Amino acid sequence: MRERTHDDLANHKHTLKAHRQDVIRRDRNRSLRTRLRHALKSIRGAIEQGKTDEATTALSGTVSLIDKMSAKGVIHDNAAARYKSRLAKRLAGAVTAASATPAT
Repeated sequence: MRERTHDDLANHKHTLKAHRQDVIRRDRNRSLRTRLRHALKSIRGAIEQGKTDEATTALSGTVSLIDKMSAKGVIHDNAAARYKSRLAKRLAGAVTAASATPAT
């Protein structure tokens, strides 16, 4: 998909300004969404590898990031709640499994 330039748009000042604003918002949202995905991926990886202490400390930072993305409108409120719920549930299961298995 090619990037739209000002030549492709209508010749009204407000339309050109709206396009400039859209480009800025899209780039900002794209970077924020990427940051969120990386945080989710790292905490899920820590849980799968059994690093429950690391995952527990990272959970509060990730939840904070999820809340910020929701407040900024990058993700929907229900999606934020779903992410937080699933992370907490996954972490609780991992902690329970880790405490049930005796350390050797």
